[in-house]
Amino acid sequence: MGDMGDMGGVGGAVTIEAAYVVVGGGSSGAVVAGRLAERGADVVLLEAGPDYGSVGDPRWAPELVDARQLATTHDWGYTAGRWTFERARVIGGCSSHNGAIAAVGHRRDYDAWGLPGWTGDDVEPLYRTVVERMRVRAYDRSDAVPFHEHCLVVAEAMGLHVASDLCDLDANASFGLETVNVVDGVRWNTAFAYLDPVRDRPNLRIVDHVLVDRIAEEAGGVTIHTVRDGEPLVVRAGTLVLSAGVYGTPAILQRSGIGDPDRLRAVGVTPVLDLPGVGANLHDHSMVIADRAIGPELQRHLDVAAATGFLPEEQTLGKFVSSLSLDGLYDIHAFPVCASNQTSMLHGRVGIEVACMTPRSRGRLDITSPDPQAAPSIDHGYCTDPEGHDLAVLREGLAFASEMLDHPVLASLLGDVVTDVSTDRAVLDAVAHYYHPVGTCAMGTHDAAVCDGRGRVRGLQHVVVADASLFHQIPRANTNLPAVMVGERIASWL
Repeated sequence: MGDMGDMGGVGGAVTIEAAYVVVGGGSSGAVVAGRLAERGADVVLLEAGPDYGSVGDPRWAPELVDARQLATTHDWGYTAGRWTFERARVIGGCSSHNGAIAAVGHRRDYDAWGLPGWTGDDVEPLYRTVVERMRVRAYDRSDAVPFHEHCLVVAEAMGLHVASDLCDLDANASFGLETVNVVDGVRWNTAFAYLDPVRDRPNLRIVDHVLVDRIAEEAGGVTIHTVRDGEPLVVRAGTLVLSAGVYGTPAILQRSGIGDPDRLRAVGVTPVLDLPGVGANLHDHSMVIADRAIGPELQRHLDVAAATGFLPEEQTLGKFVSSLSLDGLYDIHAFPVCASNQTSMLHGRVGIEVACMTPRSRGRLDITSPDPQAAPSIDHGYCTDPEGHDLAVLREGLAFASEMLDHPVLASLLGDVVTDVSTDRAVLDAVAHYYHPVGTCAMGTHDAAVCDGRGRVRGLQHVVVADASLFHQIPRANTNLPAVMVGERIASWL
């Protein structure tokens, strides 16, 4: 943890002051803080979870650096009904516990936003920098473990374009080995990539275990009311950057009286700024799994591979164009997942996760209390779009996934279907999240926009948002690299 520096007491609370305060040291916030520190700015980074230091520090929990499987520790515990929405509460954020899949989406995703500075041509050089800093590489064919090697063979037999092109803004439909931010088996998170180079600089202070309650803009800056180790901590910023994530950023604004006035009053918060879009527009790539039981031969292969110490659950990914695509670009992910019984989240199954990459369904997030410890209400509204677009895309994706799984090369290794997704009702009952929430503080020029095209919160002078809550429409990609890109973009404008 960085030096907290000199702190004085005001009204019984310890205080910290800085020109820039970044709330959240995750996939975007670590980037903003690191880039500002590189430029010599006075920066305080507030992180709700622990800061375990630089890469190689023994304090890092093994599951946070081992890229072979998803980590489930250090989680915020967000839930809604049958879903658990995993979000990491640790330095590096979700880049410290996700599948480390490096993807950028398509150029036209960003062109469609219609915002200066965010077109495909604008973000392309940013992504080149991100790919370099996050040490992205493609799996080599020799790295492919048994199930994923068989998936590649099936893709070739089906005549699919085989390529590892998830970081190509112009690539369309393909099936191939993933591009990943993994270095010698280590999940290369944004703390390693962006904070490690500046940790020893006196102008960067990292303060961990800080829960932000609310903010108040005043003349010349912002006061941030927080709690650290049960004690109040007041932080003052010339500019505040909110990078608390798609659930955390709108919740902080709402607790501060910024949002829909009626909704705020209903939970005991006095409205300060009328911005109904705060918490609205929540969406994700809806996902459902086509699965099969693991056959005995494949199980033996998996056990042998697991014993060698290298058995990634995720290694291949397909992008496909459905009949509902309006632009001829891919709108489906088909994402094979498989591991040994000891580690697999599928519990004795293999699966191809199918995701709708152009969702039209929308939900929202609302705080349920002024208490920062209280869980928010989260409703993604999966597959609720009136036209039934998202469900129809999933149905086509499932048909393709079943075709792959039923191909003789794979079928010989697999058993029966485990989960019935043969009807619309069954699909709706099985829909899961794809770990890619966005949109709750959308930027744009439309009436519902929370932020302008540079991430500045409308109606405030000193508050900027820098995370995936800015996306008014999700790109057709796993969102970790897009979140890193947002950190680069916003930092360049501060």
